[in-house]
Amino acid sequence: MSEQGQRKRAEAVAQMSPNASVTVPVLADEGHDRGTARLAGPPPVSYLEECEAPAFVLTNEKRGIGLGAKRNRTTPGEDRGTVVLVTGRRTLCLVGVSPDDVAIEIPHEEVATVTYHTGLLANRLELRTPQQAYHCWVDRTADRQLLAETASYIEERSSSDDESEGDSKVMYRGHPVDSSYLK
Repeated sequence: MSEQGQRKRAEAVAQMSPNASVTVPVLADEGHDRGTARLAGPPPVSYLEECEAPAFVLTNEKRGIGLGAKRNRTTPGEDRGTVVLVTGRRTLCLVGVSPDDVAIEIPHEEVATVTYHTGLLANRLELRTPQQAYHCWVDRTADRQLLAETASYIEERSSSDDESEGDSKVMYRGHPVDSSYLK
């Protein structure tokens, strides 16, 4: 897809989003504070599947993503950053590292617990699966409400809720739709 096509898709996706954290500059990888793109490769919108859209987008400049332990981090390269896309079916963490960005996918159906933590220097969204803990560092300017809404959103889509309902969820703009309309 061309750069202009990706920008148009970023505009459409941001317009549909239920949360203001999803913006065109982040999805299209434009307007980063340091004057360069957050990612070394294609913009975040290009990592989304055709019918996929993020409900929340979180970013950080230095800390990246912790795997297992908080200190075992994959950090962005100099003048790069990290973008965390939370969609209806997965959390996708993109870490800007040259020459190829690191993409870490966490399907919501595998998430056992999700919590958020706030601090003076940084905030963090913690997703735990039976195999791994993921520490998604978030810019300290992100408020507690955004983190709480993001954690709640992921928790609603985790496997524990899906099993209790008995059938799969149909999503529209990041929210479940009553499947009786589809019959």
